Order: sequence, then structure tokens, then C-alpha cells
Amino acid sequence: MKLIFAGTPQFAAFALEALVAAGFDVGLVLTQPDRPAGRGLRTLSSAVKVSAESLRLPLAQPVNLKEPEIQAQLRAVGADAMVVAAYGLLLPAAVLAIPPRGCLNIHASLLPRWRGAAPIQRALLAGDSETGITIMQMDAGLDTGAILLEESIAIGDDDTAQTLHDRLAQIGARCIVRALRENPPSRAQDAGSATYAAKISKSEAAIDWSKSAIDICRQVRAFNPAPGAATAWDGTPLKVWRAEPLAEDAGAPGTVARTDASGLVVAAGKGAVKITELQKAGAKRLAAAAFLGGSTLVPGARLGT
Repeated sequence: MKLIFAGTPQFAAFALEALVAAGFDVGLVLTQPDRPAGRGLRTLSSAVKVSAESLRLPLAQPVNLKEPEIQAQLRAVGADAMVVAAYGLLLPAAVLAIPPRGCLNIHASLLPRWRGAAPIQRALLAGDSETGITIMQMDAGLDTGAILLEESIAIGDDDTAQTLHDRLAQIGARCIVRALRENPPSRAQDAGSATYAAKISKSEAAIDWSKSAIDICRQVRAFNPAPGAATAWDGTPLKVWRAEPLAEDAGAPGTVARTDASGLVVAAGKGAVKITELQKAGAKRLAAAAFLGGSTLVPGARLGT
């Protein structure tokens, strides 16, 4: 079977490599153009581009898929199907219609829950007990197409966006190979059960200490590794990377109740948050004990943005 593959980040690169390893003929790889990234704004290639070049696959990096030239290039591949995974560009109706078996999307949620750009983070923020991978037959809507295959996994109490991403990337790679080989019957989504996973904004990373400890710790996990749950102490920005909720009443929200080798306990609107890993702006991520060893932060201090 001949394929076109469209994807950009590491999540998609896992799937591309699995398809090639499974013997599928990838006639063209699409990924987003190289863009400046990081503090130095160096131009970086996407993870999919790196994989495609390593595998010696034909590669294109169009700005969009609306132009007749790129659509003609896609038709010339003669692909049976197109696989899409976190590509980041809209597929026009004309592109969806090119492959005879259509376009299959690898989505990191159990659709119709968490349609949209940030399904992993939204599942963590909502306190979902499970998530998974959906292989979907794409249509003109936003993650509204028929479901071909789903596989669920439990969300652990210590899962972060990174750990869930890594597990789901492996499952997605396995599921797309299975879906293409088995061509399972499709079923329509229940539109009435749909929820929307809006793109994460940096403003959401700011910790509101008046919220419950459980909600704050979900926020910490959902925004690890990016953008990082944020607070401040004495005007210095802090990122909180790991924390756990405590049931105790520790005082006014944002107040540091106590510090010891196991972490620093901060009062929340309900319960308290035990921070076990954090980072001062411009410094390294540190376990709480190491951070406190070089800090003047003491019980009674107030955290807040």
C-alpha cells in the first residue's frame, strides 16, 4: 500500500517510522516549514523532517495545501491513503478527496471527547481517568470523522503531558499500522458527547492559589513540559514542575506552610500543595531539597504571580 504521510512533531515521527518498518510504501512526507525556535531563534527542522531524511523519503514542506501546485504533487504520488498525525495545517476538501482510501488521522484522545489541538493537556486538566488513541477517517470538520479504531489507557496520578504523550505516541504508531492492514468498519461519532480541546495559552499556566490543591496539581501535570505551571516569589518567576495534593488546611492560599527535605507545602483554596520540583527563572530545574538549600524561602512566604 502506498501512502502520503503528514505530520510535524515527535508524536508523528513515531508513526512514520512504524509505517516504514511495517513495510508500507511512503511516497511523500509532508511536514511544516522549518521555523525559528528557542532562545537563540535557531531555525530547526521538525521531528518528522529529521525522520524522513534519515529514512531517505521524499519530503515537502508547503506553507499550506491550498495551492494547485502542491495538490498536483499529492495526486502524482498515486497514494492509496494519507496518514495525518499532528500536522498542524488544514487539509482542504480537495486534498481529502485525493487518496482512494481517504485520509486517516491519529488523534490523541478517545473521540468524541477532546476534539481539537490539545487533547492530552485537556484530559489532565479535567481529571480524566483514561484517554487513548483514535484512528479517524478525516472529513471537513474538526476531528468529526468516523472512528475506525480506538485503544484506551488509564491516566496515572503521576502522569504528565510528557509521559502521556510518549505512551500515546507508541500506541498511535501501532494503531495506524493495524488500521491500514485490517481496514476495520467505521462508526460515526456521537456529536452530543463531544468536548473541545482548545489550544493551550501561556496565560493558563499561571497558578491561582485560591483553587483547590487537586486542580493546581492537575495544572502542574498538564503543563509539564510546556509551558510549565507558573507562580512567583518575591517578584521572581518560578516554574512548578512536580507537586502533589495534600488534604490538610495550611492557611491563606499561596502561603508557604512549611519546608523540609521532601518539599515545600503551600496552602491552596482547599487543601495544600506539596511542591517537589521547581525552577527559578534562568536556573535549572531542581528537586525541592536542592532548591531550598540555596534559597531564603521560608515558611510564611507568599507565592503568587
